This record gives sequence, C-alpha cells and structure tokens, in this order.
Amino acid sequence: MTTVSIDAAINAKWPEGHSSYSPGSPEELAIIGIDLLVKELGTEAAQSFIQQIFEKYPPHQGSGHSQRS
Repeated sequence: MTTVSIDAAINAKWPEGHSSYSPGSPEELAIIGIDLLVKELGTEAAQSFIQQIFEKYPPHQGSGHSQRS
C-alpha cells in the first residue's frame, strides 16, 4: 500500500468568514473538503455529491478496517 503525505496551505473564504487549513494526509484533506462542501451545499446536497463520486469506484471487499498502517 502507498502512503501519501500532503504539503498544502488552503485558505477558504466565504461571506461570513474564512479558514486556513494545512492538511498533512488524505484523511485530513477529505475532512476539510467535506466541511467546505457542507458549508457550500448543505448536508443533503453534499452527501448526494459524495455518493456520486463513490459510485465511480467498485465496492471494497475488505474487513471493514482501514488499510493504513
């Protein structure tokens, strides 16, 4: 399995405020992305958008545990 590290600075702005993020892993980047999607689209629309993305991938036949070491 591949270990991915991320070196990024994300500055997000919206009318009510702003946030700065520095994700270091794909998991942290996903949390940031989901948070911003919910702020932009609302919970239900964000869930629908994410579901459309997951439909592109075949189901994983694993033990249900993360493969991360």
